[in-house]
Amino acid sequence: MNPELDQYREECRAWLNENARHCLLQDGMTLDEEIALARKWQALKADAGYAAITLPCEYGGAGKSELHKIVFSEEEMQHRVPRQYFIISLSNALPTFLHYGQSNELKCELGPKAVRGEQLWCQMFSEPGAGSDLAAVRTKAEKDGDDWIINGQKLWTSWAQIADWGVILTRTDPTVPKHKGLSYFFVNMKSPGIEVRTLKRFTGDQDLNEVFFNDVRIPDSQRLGEVNGGFMVAIHTLMMERYAVSSVNAPLDEIIELAKNTKVGGEPAIHDSAIRETIADTFIEQQGLRNIHRRAVQAISDGGSPGPEGAIRKLLMGESLLRAGKLAMDLLGAEGLRAGSYNRFAKSWLNAPVLRIAGGTDEVLKNTVAERILGLPQEMRPDKGKAFNELP
Repeated sequence: MNPELDQYREECRAWLNENARHCLLQDGMTLDEEIALARKWQALKADAGYAAITLPCEYGGAGKSELHKIVFSEEEMQHRVPRQYFIISLSNALPTFLHYGQSNELKCELGPKAVRGEQLWCQMFSEPGAGSDLAAVRTKAEKDGDDWIINGQKLWTSWAQIADWGVILTRTDPTVPKHKGLSYFFVNMKSPGIEVRTLKRFTGDQDLNEVFFNDVRIPDSQRLGEVNGGFMVAIHTLMMERYAVSSVNAPLDEIIELAKNTKVGGEPAIHDSAIRETIADTFIEQQGLRNIHRRAVQAISDGGSPGPEGAIRKLLMGESLLRAGKLAMDLLGAEGLRAGSYNRFAKSWLNAPVLRIAGGTDEVLKNTVAERILGLPQEMRPDKGKAFNELP
């Protein structure tokens, strides 16, 4: 760290201590209540320059570095504020739109609205038959004059039911190998022909959706990147998603407090050597992952592109969250299975496996590490070089 960032951290900490208490999540809140609170929190951050720290000022951001963003995020995580609703919108979809969008006027119009939480963006990649293999998407976009007609289905789309805009990967040429026939667009989620069906998780959360496209017409001006060049745009988005997903940490401070207040054999659980060892291991791992993240972000700040470091951090973070969640559940005993003030620990434990899928499964990320970091040969791909419409 440097003195300028140290000063920035103090400013963030002071602002959060003053303002976060007005927007704390409460147990028992409905989804609508949480979203309303999240929009209020987002607007507060926007007014103070903390809502989209790395985005250019003309789009509503603060124009600061990724390291500034990390500093604020680390401090924000110390408060129980509604952060999750705008992560995909501001970390994945909106930056892609701002980077590849054709209309600067539209970027200047939509950017600030998203930053303030007035509008929300979703990301539509996965399909029933295309998840880990992103290039296998079948949702098609066909050219019709100056427009495109989209038909197909997307799955596991976070917050599509409340989204105003979304980015989507489609197949525009089935006669070439699967990676080469994809194009990337942004769409108004209120367009005629779009149907959203919400899926309920076993945690009770209702953030995931199916999205159906039935002859949805959009202009070519809503294309992001070149025709049939959408796969590289999607990779750009995915790299940012892996950094966003890997920024989720186990709630270690809360678990330590829980261990202090839970009795094992008549003594506080924090005195138990096995529990202390698990907490220490989790802390050490988090610090190591934090340093990996900082080095990668510094490289980006110096002009590089997001690399495979995000894959390493995301791989290990899923395991860390699962281990921390299991410890909390063990400490709570039967209470860990009941709704109430500690329900978030159960949710953290149940959601940990999801983080091993979002942004690329563990298996896909291990291949990334093997091929791009260790230099191992690629695994055999029988579809390599074949046209998509020739695949079974």
